[in-house]
Amino acid sequence: MSVLVAYATKHGATRGIAEFIAQKLVAWGQEAEAKEVRSVGDPSRYQAFVIGSALYYFSWRPEAIRFVRRNRELLASRPVWLFSSGPIGTKTTDDHGRDVREGAGPKQLAELKEAIHPRDHKVFFGALDKSSFGLVERIIYALPAGRELLTVGDFRDWPNVDAWTEGIARELALAQASAGAPIPAL
Repeated sequence: MSVLVAYATKHGATRGIAEFIAQKLVAWGQEAEAKEVRSVGDPSRYQAFVIGSALYYFSWRPEAIRFVRRNRELLASRPVWLFSSGPIGTKTTDDHGRDVREGAGPKQLAELKEAIHPRDHKVFFGALDKSSFGLVERIIYALPAGRELLTVGDFRDWPNVDAWTEGIARELALAQASAGAPIPAL
């Protein structure tokens, strides 16, 4: 099955997750490629989609939202999975003991679910490299409180991304089997 792993990123962590997902899907017998949402030409040639975006202030990147809105009818007619990349740091639960990924967003999730009916949405921990900071981020990071806000490091949980992707690969293989296509070896 031809799968587009489309993503919107600011500092590159989401691109890394999207490329990992595409590589894993290929390893599990799917035809998959990762592309930035702005560089996707005609998405109708894909049979399934994994769409991800970096989270900033509990929101997806504007270009990711535009991609979904622009392709709403197509996406609603195909299998789609969504992911968000965002929480950074080593703290996995908030002060009330809840998983920090549960409240991370995106605040547009209800709209996305209503528009395209994704099979799943997953929030992954992200990464932040200060060498990718713009002027505003460098100024914030220079302030004492800024270092807490902009926690530098790679917090992506690759086994978690891998397990989620394997679930997608299994669903795609079942869909292919239902359509009479050969099942890729997992």
